[in-house]
Amino acid sequence: MTLAQHNRYDYAPITDRAAFAWPKGKGLAVYLGINLEHFAFGTGLGAELAPGGPQPDVLNYAWRDYGNRVGAWRMLDMLDHLELPATVLVNSEMYDYAPDLIAAHRTRGDEIAGHGRTNSERQSSLDEAQETALIAEATAAITTAEKHSPAGWLSPWIAESIITPDLLQEAGYRYTMNWCMDDQPVWMYTRSGPLLSMPYPQEVNDIPAIVARKDSAADFADLIIDTFDEMLEQAKTQPLVMGIALHPYIVGQPARLRHLRRALTHICGHRDDVWLTTAGQIAESFTAQIPPPQQK
Repeated sequence: MTLAQHNRYDYAPITDRAAFAWPKGKGLAVYLGINLEHFAFGTGLGAELAPGGPQPDVLNYAWRDYGNRVGAWRMLDMLDHLELPATVLVNSEMYDYAPDLIAAHRTRGDEIAGHGRTNSERQSSLDEAQETALIAEATAAITTAEKHSPAGWLSPWIAESIITPDLLQEAGYRYTMNWCMDDQPVWMYTRSGPLLSMPYPQEVNDIPAIVARKDSAADFADLIIDTFDEMLEQAKTQPLVMGIALHPYIVGQPARLRHLRRALTHICGHRDDVWLTTAGQIAESFTAQIPPPQQK
C-alpha cells in the first residue's frame, strides 16, 4: 500500500536531532500565542459557546467580541504585571475594528504575526489566486501598521490548502505555526525554498481544551502547569519549545483569567530556568544554528 504523502518534512525522532542551544544555555523556550480575532456579523465561521441558531447568531458573536472589548485588556494587565512577552496572532481586520488593542501590544514590544484576514473564513477552501490574495492583503495591513513585515503566520482555523506553505514562503514568511507535529522547530520543504515550522500547541490551547473537551478553568491551568513541569524536566537533555495558545474571549473571562494567572505565575517562578520569549525570537535563534536541509 502506498499512502499519500505531504513531502513537507523528513521524519526524525526527537531523540536523534542536531545539537543546538537556546540563549544562555536555557533548555526550554516558552512563548504565549495570543489570538486576536474579528468575525463577520451574521455570516461565516466562528467558535461557539452554545450551538448556533439561525443567523444573525448574536449570542456567539457577542461572546467572541467580549474578548476584544474586555478580555484582551485584562490579559494585557496580567502580562504587564508578570513581565511576559507575547506573540500576537492578528486577524488583519482587527486594524480597522480595534486598532487601540493592536497599538497596546505594539507599545509593549510584542511580536505581531499574521493570522489571516478574519476567522470567519478558511483559506483551505480557496483557489491559488484567492489564497495568494488573502495572504497578501493580511500581510500588507500588518506591514503598513507595524512598519515591517511579519515573520510568522498562523492560518485561520489552522486550515491549509495543499500549497499554503509554498504561498507563505513566497510571500516572505520565515515560519509557519500551522503544523503541530513537534516540540522543536522543524524545517519544511516548499516549491521555492525552506520554511520553518514553529511548534504551536493543540493540547495547551484553550479552544480544544475548553470549547471542545469542556475542561474547566482549573483543569486548563493545571494542564499548562503539568506540561511546563514535564517539559522543563525533558529539556535538561535537549532544547524544546512550549507554546501556550490563548484566545481572549475564552481565557479573558474573569474566572478563567484567574486560573490562567495562576499557571503563568508558576511559570514565571522558574524565570531563571527558562527562556520566556516570542515565537519570532525562537525562529531567529534556531535558524542561526540549524541551517535548512537541501531542497528536494
